[in-house]
Amino acid sequence: MPAASTGASAAVPPDARAAAVPDLRHRAGERGYRRANLALFAAGMATFVLLYCTQGLLPVLSADLGLTPGQASWTASAATLGLAAALLPASALSDRYGRTAVMTASVSGAALIGLALPFAPDLTALVALRALQGAALAGLPATAMAYLAEEVHPSALAGAMGLYVAGNSIGGMGGRLLSGWTAAAWGWRWGVASTAVLALACAAAFRLLVPAARHFRRAPVDPRALARTVAGHLRNPLLARLYALGALFMAVFGAVYTTAGYRLVAEPFRLPESAAASVFAVYLVGTATSAGAGRLAGRLGRRGALYAATGTTVAGLLVSLGDTLACALLGLVLITGGFFAGHAVASSSVGRTAATGRAQASALYLIAYYTGNSLGGTLGADAFHAAGWPGTAAVGLTAMVLAAGITLYATRRALADRRAGVRALSGSA
Repeated sequence: MPAASTGASAAVPPDARAAAVPDLRHRAGERGYRRANLALFAAGMATFVLLYCTQGLLPVLSADLGLTPGQASWTASAATLGLAAALLPASALSDRYGRTAVMTASVSGAALIGLALPFAPDLTALVALRALQGAALAGLPATAMAYLAEEVHPSALAGAMGLYVAGNSIGGMGGRLLSGWTAAAWGWRWGVASTAVLALACAAAFRLLVPAARHFRRAPVDPRALARTVAGHLRNPLLARLYALGALFMAVFGAVYTTAGYRLVAEPFRLPESAAASVFAVYLVGTATSAGAGRLAGRLGRRGALYAATGTTVAGLLVSLGDTLACALLGLVLITGGFFAGHAVASSSVGRTAATGRAQASALYLIAYYTGNSLGGTLGADAFHAAGWPGTAAVGLTAMVLAAGITLYATRRALADRRAGVRALSGSA
C-alpha cells in the first residue's frame, strides 16, 4: 500500500498538486477578513485624522498667525509632501521587517508627534513638525495596499480596498471636523491635540485587531533591487497611467478642500467657523462611494468607472460655481463622491497590475497621489487668493480634463490591441 500510494502521488502532475493546495487568503465573510477590514479601517482613520488635522482649521490659523491662505495651506501640504518623500523607504522597510510591524510603528509614531504640534511657537516650527509627522505616517499607506493584496483573496480584494479607502474618508472627515470644532471653541492648538488623542486610540485598535500576515515573505533591503523594481513599475504603461490619475484626482480634492473653509466664512455665506468646519461631513459621501467602487467597476469596467468618477467630479465643480449655499454644498457632495470613486478604482487596480514588488507599486501610486494633493492644495489656495472660488474651480477642471484624456487614451489603446488580436487570430486561421 505505501508503495502504491507513493506511485500514485508521483504520477500527479505538479500543476495539479499546486492546484490542490488550499488558498488560505481571507475571503469575504470569514472572521479573518472582518478583522483585517476593521484593523485597516482603524489605521486608515488614524492616518487621515492626523494627515489633514490642520485643513479644517486653516481660517483659524490664518486669523491667529496672520497668514494668507497660501501660507496656511503649507501646514497641510508639508505633511503630504513629507509622506510622499518617505513612502519608498517605508515600503522597503516593510519588506524587511514585516507589514504589520511597520504599520504599527508608523501610526503610533505619527500620533506621538501630533502631541507636540500644540507647542509649535510659529508657522516655521509647525510646518517642520507637520513634515516630520507626514514622513512618520508613510509606513501605513505604503504598506496597507500590499498587505491587503497578499492576505485577501482576489475575489474580495476590491471590497476590502474600498473599505480601507472608506476608513480613510472617515478619518479625513473626522480629523477635519474634530480639529475644526475644537479650534472654533478653544483655538487651533487644542484642535490639533484632540486629533492626536483620537489617532492614538485608533492605533491601539489596529494593533489588537490586525491578523498576522500569513503570506508575507521577508526580503533584505537591497537599494539596487529596489531601484530596479521602481524602474520596472515606472516603465509599465498601465501603472504610469494609474499613477497620473491618482495625482490628478487628488489635485482636485486638495484644491477644493484647502479653500472651502475660506469660501464659506466669507461673503456671501458668512458662516461661523464651527459651521464652516462642519462641511467636512460631506466626507460621508466618500465613504459610500469608496465602498461601492468595486461594484461600479464590476458593472462598467475599470475605465467605465473612471469615466463616471471624472464626470461626477466635473459636474460638482461646475455646480459649485453657483453663489448659493445649496450650490456650494451640492458641488462638494459631487466632487467628493467622484474623487473617492476614482481613487478607489485606480488604487485597487495598482495592486492587481503589479505581479511583483506590490509595496513599491503602491508606494509609487501614493507618491503621485500625495504630490498631487500638495500641488493642488497650494495652487488652489493661490488661485483662490487671486480670483476667488472660480480660480480654485479652474484648477480642478484642468486636472479633470487631463484625467479624462488619459482614460480616453487607455480606451483607444485597448480597442486597438483588441482589433490587432482579432486580426492575428484571423490570419492564423
